[in-house]
Amino acid sequence: MSSRCLGCGTKFDSEAGRPRCPACRWEPEEIGGIAAYAPQFANQGGGFEASYFKVLSELEATNFWFRSRNDLILWALRKYHPKFRSFLEIGCGTGFVLSGVTGKYPEAEIFGSEIFIEGLRFASQRLPNARLMQMDARAIPFAEEFEAIGAFDVLEHIEEDETVLQQMHAALKPKGTLLVTVPQHPWLWSPLDDYAHHCRRYTANELSRKVTAAGFTILRNTSFVSFLLPAMLASRLLSRNKSVDEIDVRTEMQLPSLLNNAFRWILRAESALIGTGFDFPLGGSRLLVARKM
Repeated sequence: MSSRCLGCGTKFDSEAGRPRCPACRWEPEEIGGIAAYAPQFANQGGGFEASYFKVLSELEATNFWFRSRNDLILWALRKYHPKFRSFLEIGCGTGFVLSGVTGKYPEAEIFGSEIFIEGLRFASQRLPNARLMQMDARAIPFAEEFEAIGAFDVLEHIEEDETVLQQMHAALKPKGTLLVTVPQHPWLWSPLDDYAHHCRRYTANELSRKVTAAGFTILRNTSFVSFLLPAMLASRLLSRNKSVDEIDVRTEMQLPSLLNNAFRWILRAESALIGTGFDFPLGGSRLLVARKM
């Protein structure tokens, strides 16, 4: 692997496992058998609550939004980089996205990073063959190593999102592909965003500007969760007077089966339109695909 020392910045080739810098001898720590590149944040990193991972692990596989987002991510990989051989997900959480990628691309090398060691404990159960690491996305310890990198609803949790984009650019091989999803439209801000520790909801122009400034060429940039935007807006308006302490994430995610299935079919129709080349101008989320030239 092509590694970058977080101690002195030296670039060097390393074997699988815990790389050691030949210049300064720096190497990551180990927590529960997982290489930890930012151990100071492993249990109390910012931008999220480690306690959320248990709920996510129980509900992601049945929730319409997570399943539909996975479908869109897999479509984007198939469309824009179908023959990738290595994939890193930044902020992999419980490994739900990576489990989908692994299922469709069993021959690819799969890597997952997460700042919270708690999330990686769940991910390791889903992904026994993936390379998992605890890492701060603002300091990625690789140089031109991966053919594709994804960050799915991660950037909005990080104040230094431009730094993260620059780090992902450096970690991609030439012609490598970046895939990003983020929540969008600042006017949709609600206590749910505070609860989720969001720093921002993006505008299309803001995300494009930051990705381009990091050195990428944009291939695709579209909203999604567009057909459900009226329902999403109504939900946000109803919750606008709630305090963060009143929000129950399990209730938010665990919809009645009939409604959950209806939303799933609606987003399938939306994804089919995106697949034909149609770009939605409005939607609760945004998908951006870019290439390192």
